[in-house]
This record gives sequence, C-alpha cells and structure tokens, in this order.
Amino acid sequence: MTLTRLGVVAGLCALGTIAVLAQTASFRARVDVVEVTVAVTDNTGRLITGLGKDDFQVFEDGVEQTITQFTDQRVPVSLGVLLDASDSMRGQPVADARSAVDRFVGELLMPSDEVFVATFNHRPRLASKWTTPPEKLTNVLEGLKPSGGTAIYDAIAETAKLFDRRMHVRAATLVISDGADTASDRSLYQTVEVVRRSDAFVYAIAIDSPDSRESTRVNPETLREITGLTGGYTEVVHSAADLGPATSRIADELNKQYMIGYSSTRPPDGQWRPLRVRVRQGEYFARARRGYFAEAISK
Repeated sequence: MTLTRLGVVAGLCALGTIAVLAQTASFRARVDVVEVTVAVTDNTGRLITGLGKDDFQVFEDGVEQTITQFTDQRVPVSLGVLLDASDSMRGQPVADARSAVDRFVGELLMPSDEVFVATFNHRPRLASKWTTPPEKLTNVLEGLKPSGGTAIYDAIAETAKLFDRRMHVRAATLVISDGADTASDRSLYQTVEVVRRSDAFVYAIAIDSPDSRESTRVNPETLREITGLTGGYTEVVHSAADLGPATSRIADELNKQYMIGYSSTRPPDGQWRPLRVRVRQGEYFARARRGYFAEAISK
C-alpha cells in the first residue's frame, strides 16, 4: 500500500528538550495516495461504526475524488500526550492529571500503538520519546512538580516536529491544559500554520475551573481553532477529576475511526489543498483534517 506519509522508526536521542530531538532531518514524500482519518458521529455526538467505502465522499479543492483505499478496522496510532505543568496545576490537579494519563497509556490504548509524553510550562519538555507498547509509560510523570507559565502554542508546535519520525500513518495529539497561553513565543496564527502541515488529529481537554483567575482561565475557543482544523475536538471539563472520562471518550474515538485513501487527480505542487469528507447519509457528520500540502519529492 502506498502511503502519504512513510513511518520511520528512528533512534531519538536520550531524553532532553524537544527542540534538540527535533533537529534531525525530516522527510517529505510525494503524494501518491492521500490518506485521511475520519471520525463519524450523529447529531447527538454518538460515534457511528459499520459504514462502508461507498458511504463516503471525499472532495479535494471542491472536486470529488475516487476512494481507492478504505478500512473500518482499528489500525495502530502514533500519539503524543501534552500535559500542562504550569503553576496552576499544583496539588490535586496534577495528581488527577497523572492518574488520567497513566490510565490512558496503560489501559486504553493498544500494545501496537506508540506514544510520546511531553509536559509544558513556559517551555515544552519531553518526558518520554516514542515508546511501544504505551503501557511502558505508566508512571512516567511521577514526581512532576508544576511551576511557571503556560506555553500551549509552543508545546503544540514543537512536538509537531516529532511526528515526522513516527512509526504509523494514523496520528493524534492530546493536549491537557487548565490555563490560557501566557508564555509562548509563537502566536495562535503561527501555531495554526504548523498544525496545517501535520496530518495528526489534535484533541484538547480544557480544564475550566470556576476558581481560576479570570485573566488566566483556559480559552476553549482558541483551542478549537487548532483542533477543528485537524479533525479533532476540544472538550471542556470543570475540574481535573473529570479527565478520566474525557480521555476515555478520546480513546473510544481512536478505536472507531475510518481510514480512506485516494489518488489525487492533480500532480503535487506544494500548495495547500482543502479537503472535505462527507457521509452520503445526511444525518451523519464526518470529521477529518481540512486540507493538506501536496509536497513533491525533494531531490
């Protein structure tokens, strides 16, 4: 099977900053088959399974494409977990977050999946490089001591580089934060530009505690600008104690996604191409990335 992105297992350096780990040269592949991950829900948000290839339509820049590859079976995923470790997460919030992450990697993912875990305050830090099986990362955040500001945008942008060296075609990022961005060097716009070049779903869990200071409370709308572009979503919870059920819902979606592929009718030109996936049955809704850059082979 020809894939848009070729998974490569690479020896990442010993634990250190994400910026150092991401300095290895990335690769670009010619777009022969465009692979698109799709989640389907009804109007209540319930995930829909059991659909076939003929139930889907995919449009590139408004032109319908012929679907040549399709599976409704769960395929392995390369997933990054980004946890807010700023000062506002001190005490019970970080304890609840660690428990949710431990259960997520230890119980809710599959042994064939690969995961990295990173934390962020005023800068992102890698807690563990790509690891298989995910259960090896249980307790990887033990001893985490929150401090400093919140640099969500920098964390998302820096860790996006790690997906260039992932093992699997299907990819996702989970961001957990309880605060607005207060420390990033990048703007929201710059972060969106980085995300546009990635094919990973981005999920965000925003902890919007009513006890937080108004000036630093998490801003779900800015997170939705990022997650919606990728096909993921932002869920708002009211305390870190709600992270367990929220991460379970994300794991359930990862188990019930479809993958479709098509050969573009246009040669690669390096330009952004809008994508839209539609389910022929009108009462169902498809979530997928909104576009991709059709990169040519680097010579």
